[in-house]
Amino acid sequence: MTMTDMITSEFADTLPMRELTVSNHLLGDAAGLAAAWERDGYWFFRDVLDKAAIGRLRSVYLDVLNEVGVIDPDRTDAAVYNGASLDNFPIRNDGTPGTDPLMARYPRNRFVVEPNIRAFFSELFGDDVFWVPNTEYHALPPGSGRAGKRFNFIHCDGPNNKGLPLKICWIPLVMIDEATGGLALAEGMHRPRMNDFPRPPEGIAEDAIPANAWRRTVYQPGDVLIFSMETPHSGLANRSDRYFRLSMDIRGMPMSGNIPTVGKVAAIDPCAITVTTEEGAQRTFRIDEDTFCRITRGRLTGMPLALAEIPELVKVGDPVYVASDHGTATFIRPQH
Repeated sequence: MTMTDMITSEFADTLPMRELTVSNHLLGDAAGLAAAWERDGYWFFRDVLDKAAIGRLRSVYLDVLNEVGVIDPDRTDAAVYNGASLDNFPIRNDGTPGTDPLMARYPRNRFVVEPNIRAFFSELFGDDVFWVPNTEYHALPPGSGRAGKRFNFIHCDGPNNKGLPLKICWIPLVMIDEATGGLALAEGMHRPRMNDFPRPPEGIAEDAIPANAWRRTVYQPGDVLIFSMETPHSGLANRSDRYFRLSMDIRGMPMSGNIPTVGKVAAIDPCAITVTTEEGAQRTFRIDEDTFCRITRGRLTGMPLALAEIPELVKVGDPVYVASDHGTATFIRPQH
């Protein structure tokens, strides 16, 4: 690797990183896509998502930010900070119900059924896509992130999503340059090897990832980064003093797979959970010591509940989704 291969940074706390590998030439080539996924742990596509659909999605973010009173209302292409106080900024993406006005709007549902968006992902996945009700809406204010650290939280999603063979689709809604940060991932680090670094739900140590594995780019509306549940990645702190970083990530799997059951808890005890679906059907699943129940408890969002805690903290009427294997719940999580 030479320095000409690297993206250098004006920020002292940011590693030089190589550009993401672009996979546009593999679209329509199932074998080529599979080989790239096996090698790299991700696909990055430039300018493939319908920009009008992206614009409609972005407009929801801008409407909310305007209502909060923190951006220039005359800009429709970006979220430009107007200098208002951010002390009580409500878009935190922390899973706390009822507090995030962007989560309350939940614009993902309209976005994924847009004809051009649906067609792109259906072709890529080789099937209609089941999107789990776990969506991250990021409107990261300028100058925010971990103090003194560029990586916000290095982690893999697999340890916190037991039994869900999902692909994570990270979608920038505005131009995201080096200052606003975006997302960085570790290429080729998605297959744990003997005696390599620990990958706990609590996150991965920064010095555990080989420095030359990190990749990033300048993202544009229309791009999409799709990566494995086992690929280490992190958001980068927003060092801009002017722009909010707007992105959304959604998680999907082929509809023909063993998709989770989505609905509301109808009954729960230490042995079983019953879920009523939107169609009115009821499904009951055994729960046991191996059931991973993920619920927000302060910073311990990804920690599984002990078996005795599940019926104490998951309540009748809660919206959830449940992954299962032969009638046993492998994963339970509130919809988010």
